[in-house]
This record gives sequence, structure tokens and C-alpha cells, in this order.
Amino acid sequence: MFADLHLHTKFSDGTYTPEELVAQAQFHKLSAIALTDHDTVEGCSRAAAACAAAGIEFIPGSELTSEHDDIEVHILAYFVDTTNAAFLTEIAKFQTARQNRIREMCAKLNAIGIGLQAEEVFTLASCHSPGRPHVARALVAGKHCRSLDVAFDRFLKKDRPAYVPKFKMSAAHAIELIHQAGGLAVMAHPALNHTDEIIPAIVAAGLDGIEVFHTKHGPNANHRYMDFAKKFNLLVTGGSDCHGMSKGRPLIGTVKLHLDYVEKMKAKAKK
Repeated sequence: MFADLHLHTKFSDGTYTPEELVAQAQFHKLSAIALTDHDTVEGCSRAAAACAAAGIEFIPGSELTSEHDDIEVHILAYFVDTTNAAFLTEIAKFQTARQNRIREMCAKLNAIGIGLQAEEVFTLASCHSPGRPHVARALVAGKHCRSLDVAFDRFLKKDRPAYVPKFKMSAAHAIELIHQAGGLAVMAHPALNHTDEIIPAIVAAGLDGIEVFHTKHGPNANHRYMDFAKKFNLLVTGGSDCHGMSKGRPLIGTVKLHLDYVEKMKAKAKK
């Protein structure tokens, strides 16, 4: 019996609806999943309902964009109360920042002769938490680029003409926010962000766990972060980081976390 605790839907930068994501989870015989859309819990109620109908355990979550010492850190929130007023108020600020970032990117594109309007991106995204992938999709839909990769390579990557940096909270604040909403705070895909040197500081800020298993973590990374988990007494999590079809193929089912790890998470969440 396995879980996938890192999944995205249309409510951030994935392509699946919550119901389609749950259908994929059922196809891959997953016993539990978590929805971790970026800076939002917008899709959690629909995912929870679909999971209940499918007999799959559902963990409400989110992926918060943060930083420590100018290093970007993504903090996964698990078991959060999705009706918590303080949590919703704070992530609403980040949703507004995301929307403003889209406007800035479109303005930069307009300045170099690419006639993409922010409203086109918002219509395509149809969510409160849009991101660069939505701009890339809009560029392809408007025939400004032939593929998402080209859109990123020409315009949207760092140091490209339409790049705009993300708005981030401190990692310590993200952890505090998650805890006050009754949740667990877990560092996402540490190997992707090259964050090893700051792990002790994030642990000191109250980190509960670390994502050991991830699509882009090879065996060496798995062993390395398992050692970190043991050293700092952190919960072990894992997930595919599936974004539906936006990254070429759906990744759900490629990383399966044993339910023993989920039970340990549930035990700590209850405390």
C-alpha cells in the first residue's frame, strides 16, 4: 500500500482537475494522496470528495514558496486546516503576488513586441495561483512559441527578457504559518534547490520532515536525505511532483511512498 504526497492540479500549475488526478491515483492503485498546489488550497475540497468516493485517503496540503539566506526553499504543508483564517489570509497575499507577477511578465513581453495580455493568461489559468507555466501555455496558444520549452528558453527563464522573480516569505514564517493551521511542515525536493547547507537552520525553525523520495532524486539523493532525516529526527515523505501533462508526461505513479511513513506523519499531526 503506497501514497504519493506531492501532486498538483489546475488550481496551480498542473493540468489535471482534482477529479482527474484522483482517477489517476486510483489507476495506479494508490491508497493515499496529498494535494500540494502552489500557495493555495483551492482544489482540496474537490480532491477530498473525489478521494472519498474512490476509497483513497486524502491529505490536504499546499506547497509554499519561501526562502532562507536568499536560497529558495519550497515548504510542503500537510494536514493543514483548509478553513484556517490566518492561513488563508496569508496565502491570499501570495496569490495576489503571483497575479501581479503575471502582469509584470506580460508587460515585459509587450515591451519586446510579444502581444500577450495578462487577462489571456488569467483566463487560461482559471485559478487564484497562476505561474510561469501558464504564461508559457498562453504563449504557445497564441502561436508566439511552438512549445513550452521554447517559451521558457526564449522568454521566461532567469535572465531571459520576461523573467520576474517570485515573491517569497521566509522559511521560518512558512513553518510557523503551517503549524498554526495544525499542519506539518516538510522541505520539498532538497536536491533540486541545492539546500543542504541550510537544512540545520530550517530544522531549528521547526521543520517536521524532509522529502526524501522525489522524481528527480536518484538513489544517492535518497540515501543522503534519509541520513538527514535520521540525523535531525525528521519525518520522511515522498511524491512524484506530478503536474499532469504540463511536463510531457504524468508523473503520478512513478514515486510510491510506503504507507508506514504516512502513519508516522499522522501520528505527529495528531500531537
